[in-house]
Amino acid sequence: MKIFLTGGAGYIGSVCTEQLLDEGHEVAVFDNLSEGHRRAVDSRAKFVEGELADRHQIEAALSAMQPDAVMHFAANALVGESMQDPSKYFRNNICNGLNLLDAMVAACVRRIVFSSTCAIFGPPERLPIDETALPGPISPYGESKLAFEKILRWYDEIYGVKFVCLRYFNAAGATEKFGEDHRPETHLIPTVLKVALGQRPSVEIFGTDYDTPDGTCIRDYIHIVDLARAHILALRANASGFYNLGTGGGSSVREVIETSRKITGRKIETIEKPRRLGDPARLIASSEKIKKELGWQPQFQSLDAIIECAWNWHQKFPDGYEE
Repeated sequence: MKIFLTGGAGYIGSVCTEQLLDEGHEVAVFDNLSEGHRRAVDSRAKFVEGELADRHQIEAALSAMQPDAVMHFAANALVGESMQDPSKYFRNNICNGLNLLDAMVAACVRRIVFSSTCAIFGPPERLPIDETALPGPISPYGESKLAFEKILRWYDEIYGVKFVCLRYFNAAGATEKFGEDHRPETHLIPTVLKVALGQRPSVEIFGTDYDTPDGTCIRDYIHIVDLARAHILALRANASGFYNLGTGGGSSVREVIETSRKITGRKIETIEKPRRLGDPARLIASSEKIKKELGWQPQFQSLDAIIECAWNWHQKFPDGYEE
């Protein structure tokens, strides 16, 4: 297939591009490099530097490629920042997403895989979170993703644009070539590994009095390759749909730190701080629906495997994608 992939210079998009190319698909990456890195784009892919804010640029790129499908990763994705600058999130994640959809309709592209988030649900009433849970986002980030999911349903009904929305929490790990390099870095695993590399003095633990076995938050970590595989399987879906992605288990903050100490053999200092506002004790998603309907089977579910491959990448690229 020919795939037009927005946000392919980012973390998840870069690995998905690599996996698609390894399977023999043709990929064009569309990215403005505001969050991503040019070196994170697989050299086998065609790269188009462009703005989702400019519908004409998108239409031109789509018309030139005539793709079979679009994978949409490009978005702002920091919950805290969205609470400080909601306009940025609504404009980029909704308005620019509309530009993409309108350009797809104009170019007669009728299939899209959307990188959504379990943040559309808010604090869960039950765990694991499955697709029957009622949405209730508690941040503009989650709200923007939910709004775009709703827009996709109407574009399917009116224009016949088939969609698959994939909702997940914490992508983690790396391949040999591509890994996690955010600026600033807010995710736990790469932050912990930067301490192991000597690039940070310590890692902060926000809250040690949660109702969990060790008092710290439990989160659902999915290996980046397993996540990419889910997106590729979604291309074959016969109908539009929504799928949650998770391991069904989850790991605590302390478990991530202890596993990182074991894998790296390094001392990792911690600083305990009060809870952050809005952090639930547990966030775990169910993947039963996508396993049943699309045949997704994660291959790298252990925390050891996730951290080991991430550590290998960070040792190989200690400065990330910077020259």
